[in-house]
Order: sequence, then structure tokens, then C-alpha cells
Amino acid sequence: MHRLGSIILETMLNSDHGGFQGKTIDSDDGYPYEFKEIRDKKILTVLGPLTVKRAYYYNGDNRKGFFPKDICLDISKTSFSPGMRRIMARVGALGPFATGRKMITDLVGVEVNSKEIERISYQMGAEVQAYYESDAKHRPITPSAFRKPIPEKIYIEMDGTGVPVVKKESEGRKGKGDDGQARTREVKLGCVFTQTGLDMNGYPVRDEGSTTYTGAIVTAEEFGDHIYAWAKSCHLDAAKMVVVIGDGAIWIWNIADFHFHGAIQIVDLFHACEHYWNLAKRLFSGNKQALNIWTEKRKKELYAGDVESLIAALRNLTPHTEEDKEAIAKEINYFDKNKERMRYKTFRDRGLFVGSGVIEAGCKSVIGQRLKQSGMHWTVPGADKITALRCCILSNLWDDFWKNRKSA
Repeated sequence: MHRLGSIILETMLNSDHGGFQGKTIDSDDGYPYEFKEIRDKKILTVLGPLTVKRAYYYNGDNRKGFFPKDICLDISKTSFSPGMRRIMARVGALGPFATGRKMITDLVGVEVNSKEIERISYQMGAEVQAYYESDAKHRPITPSAFRKPIPEKIYIEMDGTGVPVVKKESEGRKGKGDDGQARTREVKLGCVFTQTGLDMNGYPVRDEGSTTYTGAIVTAEEFGDHIYAWAKSCHLDAAKMVVVIGDGAIWIWNIADFHFHGAIQIVDLFHACEHYWNLAKRLFSGNKQALNIWTEKRKKELYAGDVESLIAALRNLTPHTEEDKEAIAKEINYFDKNKERMRYKTFRDRGLFVGSGVIEAGCKSVIGQRLKQSGMHWTVPGADKITALRCCILSNLWDDFWKNRKSA
């Protein structure tokens, strides 16, 4: 049936006499191009291989030639049809390229090799990157989840996660390796989602299908520009309330202050609890009862948004060593700097999320499940392209992207 379909498709595609447009045609560069001959090109489609006949035009002055039909069919500089490239990029974003090869063979009945899947995945990833950047800056993408009445609350969450890279990408960078060298590069990931209501228990509910992602291995400054442009495409300016949630990383709050001035800033509650818990385990080691009593009090203070009482309790701790003293001082500074971002009772009374679970899950689903598998080592451009693909797919923008390509 596939072979029959490819024969029919080949007949249809070649019914235009190779796309002959006359003996001479003008091109976008202003030069006249003369018809030379009809040339064949083998193309692999979802139905199988076929041969396309195309008229070739050439200009002797600039020594350039082109095939108008290739542009029309979107097969310039490739031997794969658009449909085949869509499938290859999808499986390349899903898992290892070798696994994708077998998946295409099993499900589509078409043979491709893993290197071709890798090449097409990177090519389509680069197109997605360009689509994200151009649309977010010039004509907002407006994801389908946001094409409805503007929700009351828009959330921006940010985090970073390490991706294993090839040696040349981490040279000269300090890391946690035995030799002090980095083995990973940080992908900065951001997500935007909306909230319009609460559940029956009064807890906030994320709007279904509203979560979109964007990420790359870039500096904090570059990522700030990117997440801001992306949030604007999601009607940031029209939102009644904007909330930024993150852990204690300074770069997150620098971006929030610069790009989302006036937004409510919230430190993820779990990360805040981790700080006093880790300190308590260090100071109360061997005394489980004292540990539980002390941490339970701190939990109640933090949940109530009473950060000042928590800080006072930290100041009353007795350090056993100089290292303990430094650790206590570090945590006091952490809570003091972020106290206005930890008024959790106030935030909950306003029906807001107080955790960054969405971006935490995103780091695993968008990045971890594909780029952090055993034995993987990426170049930065390669990781960025696969990240762009996965952000597009998991943001439910894959169909929008292809519709944009088709119209273009």
C-alpha cells in the first residue's frame, strides 16, 4: 500500500512537467535565469522513495542556479520530504537517534539511519529556535492556550540544570569533578503558565494546557531577554497579576527585578525548608528528638511567613566549630535577603502557588529525560537545538510551528 501510494504521489508531483515556468524567469536577486534542463531528484517520503522531476534555471553572470519546484515543495538542499523530516525530528527529540531509527522502521515502514535523524533533528531544532526568537520579538506566537480571555494570574518560573557535554565545551570551567573541572553546562529553563481558579480545598489550580517552556545554554542576561520576550507573547502586559517563582539562585531574582518589575516574587517553599533542614541536620546530628522539635517550630514559622522569628532562631543556635558558625551565618543571610519572598501565608491567602514544582518537573521532562541519559555528551549547539525541539513539542506548539512553515 505504501508503494502504491508513492507511485500515485510521484505521478501527481510530476504532472506539472517539472515545474517549467518558461525559458526565462526573474529571481529575487534581480537576475534573469534561463531554463537549462529537467533534472531528477530522489526524495524519501512517508510513503517511501520517489523521484521528482524539476526544471533547472541558471544565470551565467553570477554563476548560480536554482530549482523553483524545490522551493515550492520545501525540498531544497534535502532528500527528505517535509512530512518525513517532521517524523525524524519528532523521534530525534523523543529519544536516542539510534532508537528513533528503529521506531520509524517499525511504525512507518521507511528505512533511515541514525545519523540522518540526528542531522534532521538539529536542522529542525535550528528552525524552531529561529521561530521562537523571531515570533516572540516581532509577531507574538500567542500559544493556543492563551488564545482565550486573559487569565487573572500569569506565572513565570525559572531554574537551571546541568547537561553532560563533550570535553571541549567544558574546558577551563570550574566544576565538581575530582580534578576541579566541569563536566556539564547549565541549561536555563523557563516556563509560563496561567491560573484562573482554586480547587474545592482552596488551593490554586494551573490552567490545563497553559504551560509553555523555553530554554537554552546561555548567560543569565541572554536568558532574561529570552524569557521576557516569551512571556510577552503570552500576554504578559495584559495580565492582572504576574508572579515569579524560583529557588534562591541570584540570577533568577536579577531577571525578575530587571524584566518583571512589580511582579510578586516567591521563593519555592520546598527550597526554603531545605535550607534550615540541612543546617539542623548538621548541628543536631545524633539527637533526632531535638532535630524534630527544632525543625517543626521553624516549619510553622515559615508557613506563617514569620521569617523574622526563623532568623532569630538561627541566631540563637550554638556553633560547635568555625565551619558551623559560617554555615549559620550563610543561612541567616539567605533568609534575610529573601524574607519578602517568603510571606507564604499572605501568598496562600491570595490564592497563589508557593512552589516551583512546574519548572522542577520541566527540568526532568524537557531536559533530563532526553539530554541526561547514560553515556550522552553534547555540544552546546546540539543540546540547544534538541532543547528547542522539546520545548516546542511539550509546549503544544509543534503544530503551530509546522503551520507557520507551511504558510511561509
